[in-house]
Amino acid sequence: MELNGQSVSRETQDRLEHFVALFSKWSKSINLAAPSTLNDAWQRHVADSAQIFQLAPGPKRWVDMGSGGGFPGVITAIFLAELGDGWVHLLESNNKKASFLRLALRETGARGSVHSIRVEDGPAVVASCDAISARALADLDKLCDFAEPWMLRNKNTRAYFHKGRDYGVEIAKARGRWRFDLLEHRSVVERDSVILEIFNLERLV
Repeated sequence: MELNGQSVSRETQDRLEHFVALFSKWSKSINLAAPSTLNDAWQRHVADSAQIFQLAPGPKRWVDMGSGGGFPGVITAIFLAELGDGWVHLLESNNKKASFLRLALRETGARGSVHSIRVEDGPAVVASCDAISARALADLDKLCDFAEPWMLRNKNTRAYFHKGRDYGVEIAKARGRWRFDLLEHRSVVERDSVILEIFNLERLV
C-alpha cells in the first residue's frame, strides 16, 4: 500500500490496521480524540501522523510529548518496528490513555515505551533524544519550553510539531522568547496545516 505517496510494507500496514482497530475500540470508553474525527481515523490521524516519520526517517530516539491517543508516537514506533532499531518514548500523564498506549505498543510490536508522567518531568526520565514530536498539545511557545532541556543536551536534536492554519501567529509569539531555525513542511493531509521543524533552539528571555 501507499501512505502519503510512499510505499508501506504489508507488515507495517497490518500493524497500522491493528492499531486503528484498537484505537476505535478504546475510543468508545475513553476520550482518545475528538469524536468528530473518529470515523476518518485513518486519514485524519494515521496518515497525518505518518508524515513525521516520513520527514525524519531512520532509527532515531524519539520523545513524543503528550501522546494521547498515540498520534504521532505509536505511528512512529510502528515504522521503527520495520527497521528493527530506534525507539519512541511516549509521555502521557493520563493513566487511562497511558494504559491504552502500552497495550497498543505491545499488540502491534511497535518500538516504544510509555512514561506516565507530565511532559515537564520527561527530561529527568529520558536523558536524551534525536527527535521530538507533538500533536495538538500546546502552542509553539510552550512546546519550546518543553523541548528546551533535550535540545540543550543534544544540539543536533530536532523537533517536529503539527500545527493548524494559525501557525503564523504562534511562530510570531514564540520568536518573542526564542531564537530558532525553522523549516515549514506543508501537510499533505490537512489543507492549511503544516509540520514545523525546529532546530538550534535558544532562549532569549
